[in-house]
Amino acid sequence: MRNLITDVAGLRVGHAHDAALKSGVTVLTSDAPFTCGVHVMGGAPGTRETDLLAPDKTVEAVDALVLAGGSAFGLDAASGVTDALRADGRGFAVGAVTVPIVPAAILFDLLNGGDKNWTTNPYNALGRQAYGNARADFALGTAGAGFGATTANLKGGLGSASMILPNGVIVGALVAVNALGSATVGDGPHFWAAPFEQNGEFGNLGPSPTYPQGRPVTKGHARNTTIGIVATNARLTQAQCTRLATAAHDGFARALVPSHTPMDGDLIFAASIGNKNYDDLIYLGHAAATCMARAIARGIFEARSTPFEDPPCYARTFS
Repeated sequence: MRNLITDVAGLRVGHAHDAALKSGVTVLTSDAPFTCGVHVMGGAPGTRETDLLAPDKTVEAVDALVLAGGSAFGLDAASGVTDALRADGRGFAVGAVTVPIVPAAILFDLLNGGDKNWTTNPYNALGRQAYGNARADFALGTAGAGFGATTANLKGGLGSASMILPNGVIVGALVAVNALGSATVGDGPHFWAAPFEQNGEFGNLGPSPTYPQGRPVTKGHARNTTIGIVATNARLTQAQCTRLATAAHDGFARALVPSHTPMDGDLIFAASIGNKNYDDLIYLGHAAATCMARAIARGIFEARSTPFEDPPCYARTFS
């Protein structure tokens, strides 16, 4: 087990970023279409092709999922992925043509100090590049869609985690953390997700000895959104994937304070790729939420920043 979402066999993740832009794209894909659902709980989402993931819609499987920076401009990353998939002969068959199905979600990183004065939208090319980079092993922290992410007090990042259930069902999470709130408690190094940590994956400090009361720390109202994916090798319908995505949002609430605010576009996709029979959807949802909480903390823990970058990364702040 890599402790990555790609522990779910068949999945691959690719990143691309532009350091001057201070933004990037992350793509999750596989060799064959996979069943997918989505649930949005933030008040300011930016999405593409999410309506077709409703359980009553015709298309039940997708070819890739895209997480991107860039706010609305970042949705063009999905066009780059769509073009690359078409070149590979992938997509939903409609007569003599195929149409790749590529839902996407974006976060807002336009005010993070990067050079956003482009003449040609860079996200199409970043999407195509991220798709081409997709593999089982991938970077965490300052990578992909998390490259320019921030939280209220620390640099954000790209995180992932996984776990295996007693019957061999695997659950994994992938997340770009760009939250209005904070992943750490007060001014200290302890993560809100500490009770769920496994094998010292984000520092092994345990829970905070104290918890602040009153209004939580937040950042500017227009610079937010945490977007993620949970996946499993359990065989699920699109309706069950939708419920899994809903349950996984508990992981946001466990790891980010506050979460699901009017100024976040918090969203989770859920993917099913595999043939494991599994009836305990309650445990599966809990596992997805636990993986998501751990992935959020790992994304912050693994992020890196330059000496004068604001906000600083976790390692620079608490080293």
